Amino acid sequence: MRKKLFLTVAATAAALVALAATPAQAAGAVLTYGSLGGTAVPAGHVIQSNLKSGTNATFYSSPTGTTGVTCTGSSFSGTVLTNPGAGGIATESVTAHSFSGCTTNVPGATCVQSIVVNNLPYSAAVNGTTKVITITGSAAAPIQTTIKLCTLLGTVTCVYRADLNTVTGATDNGDNSITFTNQKFNRFSGPGTCFANGYFTAKYAPVRDTSVSGSPLVFVQ
Repeated sequence: MRKKLFLTVAATAAALVALAATPAQAAGAVLTYGSLGGTAVPAGHVIQSNLKSGTNATFYSSPTGTTGVTCTGSSFSGTVLTNPGAGGIATESVTAHSFSGCTTNVPGATCVQSIVVNNLPYSAAVNGTTKVITITGSAAAPIQTTIKLCTLLGTVTCVYRADLNTVTGATDNGDNSITFTNQKFNRFSGPGTCFANGYFTAKYAPVRDTSVSGSPLVFVQ
């Protein structure tokens, strides 16, 4: 009887320990790799992603239009700075953002010579509760993109800056993606060939931790 009682008490204690440990394990960090609630992405790790297969990055002159620039390739990478508990706000430094395979149907333009994202790095914050990523520039180094278009009269340089110096995107653990939809940019300089406003749309997936062998998927919580 005494042995049976001891075993019952031991089993109950073990169950209580397991229950007590579960919330902490489930909480984890905002950014995890391998699985949702998996290993916390350490500060200093590099996360990277390309355009989701079969999609384009677009920079159109209006939110509902199709006139502007279309790119078949784009990628970004950033370094994790802080990664607190789930539901908090992780911070990153966006260190690279590039575009390739770009074409244009802007009147008067015949090709896209180049697209360069200026003033990197930018600050980024990932909200584990809302799943929103907010990228911000500074007064000295605003979020800026320079697009060079070919015309019959030569190269035209169009410089755009993000409206309110901020770009926001939505993360999705279903496909480990970040989606930017109609993020507004205003023309900072350039002739009339450069449309007054640009609206940036792109979906990057999957996002991976390239500092880990095998580049596992990154999740947000």
